[in-house]
Amino acid sequence: MMKIALIGATGFVGQEILKEAVSRGDSVTALVRNPDKVEKLAGVTAIEADALNTADLASKLKGHDIVVSAYNPGWGNPDIKAIHIAASKSIAEATKQAGVGRLIVIGGAGSLYAPDGSQFVDGEGFPAEYKEGALGARQALNDLRGETELDWSFVSPPFHLAPGPRTGNYRLGKDNPVFDAEGNSAISASDLAVAIMDEANTPKHAKQRFTVGY
Repeated sequence: MMKIALIGATGFVGQEILKEAVSRGDSVTALVRNPDKVEKLAGVTAIEADALNTADLASKLKGHDIVVSAYNPGWGNPDIKAIHIAASKSIAEATKQAGVGRLIVIGGAGSLYAPDGSQFVDGEGFPAEYKEGALGARQALNDLRGETELDWSFVSPPFHLAPGPRTGNYRLGKDNPVFDAEGNSAISASDLAVAIMDEANTPKHAKQRFTVGY
């Protein structure tokens, strides 16, 4: 059994990670803005936390085996890029201050590479409503790549992430999207959570980004 500190446990992906971790018998501390919104599950303790308050966050991360961050300032936040970058730095620093050696960060798909070597977020067709958030997530990944103390992994979901059944099936990639036979880059949020918790239990991507898809 692991003691997991999960940041952003009420978000779209965070909720699925929470359920997946509990199903495996792990103990989870859900660090969120509003603890009342955390699903009441056995083995889960919900506490209020501010990702930008590094010292306070560090005190709440102490004693855990791993930190999993599904942090997102909210797609409608006009300052999403700046806040995402600042919060990501704060989470990494708090993890170090707490003495937790392992950090998994869930980011975005925009920084994945197209066949021509460009990143999708820089393409003309990238959705405008997601661009600032994707740029923030890309910078968070770049910042982690300069990190020397933490054993980190960064997860880029596929382009299409939606509610769906937990099949337990997925395929792994690194810096390029994983496409199925029909050319789709997709997975259910439930199966993304499976891949994340598999990485938490059996690390295969130390100091690396990875992605998943069917």
